[in-house]
Amino acid sequence: MGRGAIVIGLAAVIIGDVLFGKMCAGKKIAFAYTLLSVIAGAILYYLVLSVVLWLKFPSDDLKLFSAIVVAIFLSIPYLKANFMKNWINTKDKKCLVVQGARQTGKTYTVERFAEENYEELVEINFKQMPSAMEIFSGDLTVDAMVMGMRFRFPEKKIIPGKTLIFLDEIQECQEAVTSLKFWAIDNKYDVIVSGSLLGIDYKRASSYPVGYVDYLKMYGIDFEEFLWGMGISGDMIENLCGYLRSKTIVPEAIHSQMMNYYRQYIAIGGMPEAVQKYIDTKDFREIDRIQRSLLQGYQYDIAHYATAEEKVKAEKCYLSLAKQLLDMENHKFQYKEVEHGGRAQKYFSSIEWLLRADMVHLCKLVTDVRFDLDDYARDDFFRAYTTDLSLLMAMKDFSLKQHIVENTLFGNSKGGIYECAIADALYKKGYPLYFYKNETTKRRIDVMIQKDGVVVPIEVKSGNTRANSLKSILKMNADIPYGYKFVDGNIGVSDDGIITLPLYMIAFI
Repeated sequence: MGRGAIVIGLAAVIIGDVLFGKMCAGKKIAFAYTLLSVIAGAILYYLVLSVVLWLKFPSDDLKLFSAIVVAIFLSIPYLKANFMKNWINTKDKKCLVVQGARQTGKTYTVERFAEENYEELVEINFKQMPSAMEIFSGDLTVDAMVMGMRFRFPEKKIIPGKTLIFLDEIQECQEAVTSLKFWAIDNKYDVIVSGSLLGIDYKRASSYPVGYVDYLKMYGIDFEEFLWGMGISGDMIENLCGYLRSKTIVPEAIHSQMMNYYRQYIAIGGMPEAVQKYIDTKDFREIDRIQRSLLQGYQYDIAHYATAEEKVKAEKCYLSLAKQLLDMENHKFQYKEVEHGGRAQKYFSSIEWLLRADMVHLCKLVTDVRFDLDDYARDDFFRAYTTDLSLLMAMKDFSLKQHIVENTLFGNSKGGIYECAIADALYKKGYPLYFYKNETTKRRIDVMIQKDGVVVPIEVKSGNTRANSLKSILKMNADIPYGYKFVDGNIGVSDDGIITLPLYMIAFI
């Protein structure tokens, strides 16, 4: 075999893997898919060379050009792998704002990031150290702020490029929020900020740094991460995903254990403290104590940060979620469940406040099932979910956890909790959530997402009952190729495009 053929073969493999390998990242794909990616790589390679020949480049330069093409594609995975760390090395770096609900692990994550990438960490938690606000009380020039930090923390070496400045609970210091603009303009120091209620504080800052910050959203632990904590290895999860890809029934021994894990996860939720306590003790009473403490913390935040006009209303809206999601069939958020005779005019602003505070996320009604769903979404017709299942559990009696784990739930509560679990998983994957109800037929779809450019309808069943609404949607809309039915059962595929999956498989779609 000549060197030319070897180069062509190598180029085909490399180009195919770089461009199409992401489709199966972390998965064992079939040989056919691998072969197709190589063929596609070869075609692309020949197209590039054809363009070169058409441009009448000297034929002696063809081998050199081939080597350049291969080198470029070889470098792409390296560039992707280092994308997250590129924030450190970005020339015109902005301040990084780490968002998310309280107790999702924001502080821990930033501290570990600093350990791995910097020689020094200057951390100011404005709740623990309110006197540090003085650093931002005068001139907001970077030199003045750094000098203030050096006097406050003489043991710290504050050196550009080697020191991370971490401003935690920054919502407590509005001048520090304003200062982010000047840190970004100066561009000498790496600054990360965090806070549980930053979404409500932009109105209170004298000059919110719009255009001078980047954002990173953090969520609670999802079910796959929970499995890691329980000792389920990556190869075991990969094996489980194999059943999903092949759409074959999961062996009963594996399926039964996975459902047990999933019910445990629902009862525990995804807050790191609660999950760690369960891993350490397996004591649901301790879990319940942590969950209720978290809920009290959220109520404290409402009382402390909401305006006088919103304090009581926002708390009533928030505490009504357990009843709205679990004790009744969940069609939409109903203001009459907040207060007898309650109306949107009185309480809608409270929902907006909870949304900005990362205490709830919304699933909006759409009037059509065509792409793009956001074009058909109604802001006034929605469901409201807690940002983590643990907070919903804290609003209910301890016995709910027992019923979930023992699988003795019935009625609306069982269907409601499974629907919340599916919505929770999709939210943590970053999907905007929608639902659909046909006003003529009264048929409804529990959840709708957009994935890979197509609309995907999802129904959630507490048993393995028929999904008539889902079947109807697929039949009436040829541009919707498939839909998911998540059940307390095993995998199945029907001729009408409905893919039936066990509830726990939501973690892997």
